[in-house]
Amino acid sequence: MKIEGVLVPLITPFTEGKVDFESYKKMIKHYSDKGVAGFIPLATTGETPTLSDYEYQSILEKTIEYNDINLPIYVGFGGNNTEKMAKDIKMFEKYNIQGILSVSPYYNRPDQRGIYAHFKRLSEATPLDIILYNIPYRTGRNIENDTVCKLSELKNIVGIKDCCGDFKQSTELLLNRPKDFSILTGEDAFFYNTLALGGDGGIMASAHIKTEKFIKIYNKMKNNDHVGAFEIWKEVSNIIPLLFEEPNPAPIKHCLYKLGLIQSQEVRLPLVEASQALAEKLDKKL
Repeated sequence: MKIEGVLVPLITPFTEGKVDFESYKKMIKHYSDKGVAGFIPLATTGETPTLSDYEYQSILEKTIEYNDINLPIYVGFGGNNTEKMAKDIKMFEKYNIQGILSVSPYYNRPDQRGIYAHFKRLSEATPLDIILYNIPYRTGRNIENDTVCKLSELKNIVGIKDCCGDFKQSTELLLNRPKDFSILTGEDAFFYNTLALGGDGGIMASAHIKTEKFIKIYNKMKNNDHVGAFEIWKEVSNIIPLLFEEPNPAPIKHCLYKLGLIQSQEVRLPLVEASQALAEKLDKKL
């Protein structure tokens, strides 16, 4: 099944140092009712590096439990120890999920051959679908388009979350796209442009806010109403820079707290809550 639409990379709500599952359940119901195309728990926006193994597994299990209408779930699962990942990926196969979202190996900065071999090894280790995640300003390495196309030939590498930060590279991938391969933007500000160039949607942290407008834009673009979509996009796009003015997900948590979706805007160190100056700007937009 091709991945299309607006998918939400869920924040992890915290209260007094613990995962707030009451708010998490409320969020999943809220976004399900809005008509999102799927959920991505335990990715960067979910503050995964600060979670214990127990919390990680609990969040995965609760995402499935709270997902009443059985929307597709792709779990954030990345790392830079390929063999350990190939072993650990097996644990996901007992769960009712579609697959994983997996970032290019970070810090040890493999070349294109190493990136290809890493994802090939993961592909061979599981029947689950794999969405590539290219975000070079976090990993230190770009997954080049030639490598993406080569990886797309593997049976269960089904799409990419494209955060390459280079619109020329993104455009070239969209214009020369692999067959039956989903191209989803993770650069929230490129959402409209990506859809206009034939992209399939987005995995966007900012879709936590004004979710129904992101979905309207997607639906209008699919129905060739580019002008109608652009009018809504003008309303939505002006909040996106504010949501990333300080490290994600602190600004989004501030908004969700103000909207009454979560009980606390708490984040875990080394992140800190949104500054007062940014909070005031966000409140005006909300």
